[in-house]
Amino acid sequence: MAENRPPFDRMAAAIRRERERAGMSLSELAKRSGLAKSTLSQLEAGTGNPSLETLWALGVTLGVPFSRLVDPPRPAVRLIRAGEGPAAHSGQANYTATLLASSPPGARRDLYRIEAQPGESRRSEPHMPGTVEHLVIGAGRALAGPVDEPVELGPGDYLAYPGDAAHVFTALDPDTSGVIVMEHV
Repeated sequence: MAENRPPFDRMAAAIRRERERAGMSLSELAKRSGLAKSTLSQLEAGTGNPSLETLWALGVTLGVPFSRLVDPPRPAVRLIRAGEGPAAHSGQANYTATLLASSPPGARRDLYRIEAQPGESRRSEPHMPGTVEHLVIGAGRALAGPVDEPVELGPGDYLAYPGDAAHVFTALDPDTSGVIVMEHV
């Protein structure tokens, strides 16, 4: 039973966060969603076991996608090392696809191949608000990410970071290359 606690705790925090973001009291949310206030109170306390229909009704009432109530918010900087992440394996070939990032609704993405040599760092000023950069190193090593917290990356490593804050890319090995996807919302 204890192993089931974390998902309920995350859902409880998400429901409370979205209710507060919407500026609704528990009573108002109960009234608008057609759910009992006692049920909502249990859900926010992490002691309820919400059905799919209950979560769907809450999402509609709060004006958020269902996924926001069951999937915890992602941190602004995400790191996935080579060999990590949710992988799907082919049953027909020696082929694996690892999801690094899904596109939020209404987002636009630009894809860039990068090549760099050791020496001077490439410092980028903030791009337009809401920009997120996704970086995968193909060869070599680099120090990349937010100016105040760059991360050392090697072949196959993935890093997502806010592109709307100052960021840096420094090649640590000759002929470092990779792919950057700039996501604009």
